[in-house]
Amino acid sequence: MDLFAGTEFRHVAPFKEQLLKWIGNKQRFAHEIASFFPARFGTYYEPFLGSGAVLATLWPGDSVAADVFAPLVEIWQTLQNKPSELCEWYRERYTLFNSLPRPEGYEMIKRSYNAEPNGADLLFLSRSCYGGVVRFRKSDGYMSTPCGVHDPISPQAFNRRVQTWRQRTQKTRFICQDFARTMAMAKEGDLVYCDPPYSHSQTILYGGQDFSLKRLFDVIAECKDKGVRVALSIDGRKKSGSVECDLDIPEELFEREVFISCGRSMLRRFQREGEILVDEVVEDRLLITY
Repeated sequence: MDLFAGTEFRHVAPFKEQLLKWIGNKQRFAHEIASFFPARFGTYYEPFLGSGAVLATLWPGDSVAADVFAPLVEIWQTLQNKPSELCEWYRERYTLFNSLPRPEGYEMIKRSYNAEPNGADLLFLSRSCYGGVVRFRKSDGYMSTPCGVHDPISPQAFNRRVQTWRQRTQKTRFICQDFARTMAMAKEGDLVYCDPPYSHSQTILYGGQDFSLKRLFDVIAECKDKGVRVALSIDGRKKSGSVECDLDIPEELFEREVFISCGRSMLRRFQREGEILVDEVVEDRLLITY
């Protein structure tokens, strides 16, 4: 921490209750990421919302959370505006899932989603698919992840999480839009946290196929120029530290770089099912403009 002398950071307590299971979910170490956020800032922006782990762990005041994935944003907007409906979405699909031999109920819900993508089906699929690996074919957006080996949490347990998450996100505005539009909303003194698709590991996931890291760097530079502070999680080290991911990071854009241990790669667990992944511990790179 001597490297950060002169910067006042905040203390953030761990918060481990996931609402969604999601590949790249930072729930276990979101408090470590948020501990590098400034102690004081204006509005908090999260333009790549995903599972919302950092948002809920930080528990900010005024905040804007966005994503380009409409079914995902539908889940968050329903959490905020109609939490009882969100609970009912989950209960109905949980009942169907358990009324048929596995994985028939899961496959029925997945077919429903693929016929017409929607937040209700995606909600349950995210909690019951293998490892939370929500992946889609680039050609047609078809969700292809098989059923997980775990038992989804009960509707009663999910309902409790809905109440907790609604409280933690009550001052958040959820929007479906591109990250550049979200970041353009930020003003001097605000904070933006970016958790985009990772170039070295997440191209099979939603939004990952067409994502441009260079475009994001350009937008971060624009934010920095107008006094907006930005923190970015991106590829760091893999193969238990033996490989550092090579990224074309613009010189002088970021003031600090931190590596945060994420444990074993969930995506590699999915790709190498049944293997012992002692060589697949990964570290995220946290880049900070302040």
